[in-house]
Amino acid sequence: MLNRRHLRIKVLQALYAFTQSDNKSLTAGEKELLHSIDKMYDLYILYLLVLPELKFFAERKSEERKRKILATEESLNPNRNFLDNQLIALLEDNLMLKRKSEELKLDWIGDVNQDLIKKLYLQIESSDLYIAYMAIENPDFDQQKDFILKLFKREICNSPILLNHFEEMRIHWQDDFDHVFGMSLKTLKNFDKNSDELTDIFNLYKDDEEEFVSKLFNKAVTNFESYTELLGKYTKNWDSERLAKMDIFIMVLAITEAKEFSTIPLKVTLNEYIEISKFYSTPKSNTFINGVLDKLFGDLQKDGSIRKVGRGLV
Repeated sequence: MLNRRHLRIKVLQALYAFTQSDNKSLTAGEKELLHSIDKMYDLYILYLLVLPELKFFAERKSEERKRKILATEESLNPNRNFLDNQLIALLEDNLMLKRKSEELKLDWIGDVNQDLIKKLYLQIESSDLYIAYMAIENPDFDQQKDFILKLFKREICNSPILLNHFEEMRIHWQDDFDHVFGMSLKTLKNFDKNSDELTDIFNLYKDDEEEFVSKLFNKAVTNFESYTELLGKYTKNWDSERLAKMDIFIMVLAITEAKEFSTIPLKVTLNEYIEISKFYSTPKSNTFINGVLDKLFGDLQKDGSIRKVGRGLV
């Protein structure tokens, strides 16, 4: 499930794109923002479908080896540690995963996709992790699960084959990989011996989070000029070289959140946008943004422009 920080980052990207675009339709901008978030879910489902697809390829490969005229004993009686992995079987049988993949029309069907799965499996098959797992005699569920979690982290998440494939599908996924990996791993960890076909696959976010995203974006766009002008009063003594364009966008969002969301503590808002600046602006931006917003928020509280409600916020 997406957390607030990632949603803030999505709004930041959308705000930047909107202000640089010739299309000034607020409705279209919001629609594109929500679409970009929805597409993250596609990536999450596709990654979960990789494991059953790898098993499907391994089954076909095993059957082909059995049909060879001079089939070896190993081909006739293959090691089934991977094929019989219970965690993969739980994913295969999961009704929510099936329903989501059908609704979103997501699968690994097609020559190009199957060739990719083949390359990925051959890469995995030659890994030390896979070889060590296949050498275990009758692995129990915990060993099977441990193998899949390590396999996903080492060979699937970091596979250049998959990363290049997904980047070609949608370039905006570059910023989403880490969070999708986290969601996927957390999903896999949630499965246990007692899991069944009804075990939950994460939803993208809670219903009220879409309202948070829409309101943050709309209010930031609507008040962009006035908030930029306000920031000018607090940055006029700063060296202009320190004023990276992205700093302005980050601070506009921070002001928007501080003023529009009365139940979010100011400290949370300040810390979140400082952290975001570490990845999306200059190396010194976090110090700069902290100094500006700390003074600005204090003044807005004094004149009543920022009001917080709720326990511990008043």
